[in-house]
Amino acid sequence: MFFHPPIFLLKSPGYLGLDIHKHYLVAVGVNQEKEEVYGPRRVAYNQLEQWLEREVTDRDAVVLEMTTNTWQMVDLLDGRVHSLTVVHPPHVALITRAQVMTDKIAARSLARLHAAGLLPSVWIPPQPVRELRALVAQRTKVTRLSTQAKNRLHAVLHRHHLALPEGDPFAQGNQSWWGDLPLSLAQQSLVQSDLATLRFAQQQVEQLTAELTRLAAEDERVPLLVQLSGIAIVAAMTILAAIGDISRFPTAKQLVGYAGLDSRVHDSGQTKRRGRITKAGRRDLRAIMVEAAQTAANSHPHWQAELNRLRPRLGRNKAIVAIARKLLVAVWHILTQEKPDRFSQPERLARRYLPHTYRLGQANRPPGQSPAAYVRQQLNRLHIGADLTEVPWGSRRAVPLPPSAPG
Repeated sequence: MFFHPPIFLLKSPGYLGLDIHKHYLVAVGVNQEKEEVYGPRRVAYNQLEQWLEREVTDRDAVVLEMTTNTWQMVDLLDGRVHSLTVVHPPHVALITRAQVMTDKIAARSLARLHAAGLLPSVWIPPQPVRELRALVAQRTKVTRLSTQAKNRLHAVLHRHHLALPEGDPFAQGNQSWWGDLPLSLAQQSLVQSDLATLRFAQQQVEQLTAELTRLAAEDERVPLLVQLSGIAIVAAMTILAAIGDISRFPTAKQLVGYAGLDSRVHDSGQTKRRGRITKAGRRDLRAIMVEAAQTAANSHPHWQAELNRLRPRLGRNKAIVAIARKLLVAVWHILTQEKPDRFSQPERLARRYLPHTYRLGQANRPPGQSPAAYVRQQLNRLHIGADLTEVPWGSRRAVPLPPSAPG
C-alpha cells in the first residue's frame, strides 16, 4: 500500500509518524480524519534513502520524537517534506498513557496526535548550536569523570587515615607520593588507575575549554554575558548553547520557564498557591545559572545583599535559586537589548573584562589588540565608563586604558 494516492485524492496533507530506533524506523501515516492510510512500514537505515525517494513527498507533515539520532533524521528529511515536527517524549507519554506500547502503536500515536494538533514541537537548532551543545556536554562529562576520580582517591586516604601532601595533591610533582603510599598491590593498582583517569580527564577538559574559548572569541554575545557576576567563558558558552537564538523567547518569563526555574502554580477555584520550581526545562541551563548565582552571591555587593534579604525567609538554597532566576532575567534583557546590566559599575565592569581578555588569549584577540584596548572596546560598546582611565589590577598596580572614542 502506498501512502500518497489517498492524500492527493483528499487534497490535504498526510501526517507521517516515525518511531526511530538505532538501526531502523517504523512509519505510520494517517489522513486529516486520523484514518490510517499507510503502514506500519519498517525501514532499515540501509534502505532509508530509497524509501524517502519513493514514498515521502513534500506534502507530508512528519513527526518524530527526540532521541539519540533525531538530528541525523532531521537533516535527511529537511527540504523533502512539507513540515517537520520534533516532540519531547514525556509530552507524548502524558497524552497517550498507553499500557501497551510497540513500535507500530508509537508511530500511529505520533501521527494521529500530530493530525489533531496536540503535539507541541521542540526547537530544531541549527548545526552550529548542535555542535556547541555537544562540546559543552562533553566537557561536562569529562569534568564529572575528573571529580569522580578525585573523590575515589580522597576516599583511599580517608580509609587509611593518611594525610594529604602539601599543595595540590594531584599535581604532577606528587605522582611519586601516591606511588609510595603503604597500600596493598591491588589498592595501589586502583590508585594508579584513578590517577591515569584523572590525567586523561584533565587533558580533555583543557582541550575542550580551549575550543570553547576560541568560539567565545568569535561570538559577540559573550562579552555581554561576561559582565554578569558568576559568568565567565565556559558559563557564557553553556548559556548560549542552551538558548540558541534569544529571539525565540519574546519575554524573560518564557526563558525562565525554558530553564525550569519558574514556580509550580495551582490556581483552581478559590485555591491559589505556588510551589517549588518546575525543573521542566533544560537541565544544563538551570545548573549553570545556579552555579553562577552561588558565585554572584559571594562576590557582588548587590547579589550579596539579595541573598541576605532572601535567606531568612527562604533558606540559603532556595535563595540561591531565586537569585539564579533573577540572573536569567538579566541575561534575557542583556542579550535582547545589548545594554549593560543595571547593576554594572564602570570600574567593576572593567575589572571583569580584563581577566576575560587574558583568558581569551592573544591568539583569540584581533591582531595587535592589547588587553586594555579590548576592555575599552567593550566599554564603548555598552556606552559606559568613558571617563575611566585605568583598571585596578592587584594590590599595587593599575592598567591604563586608552581614551574613549569620541561620540
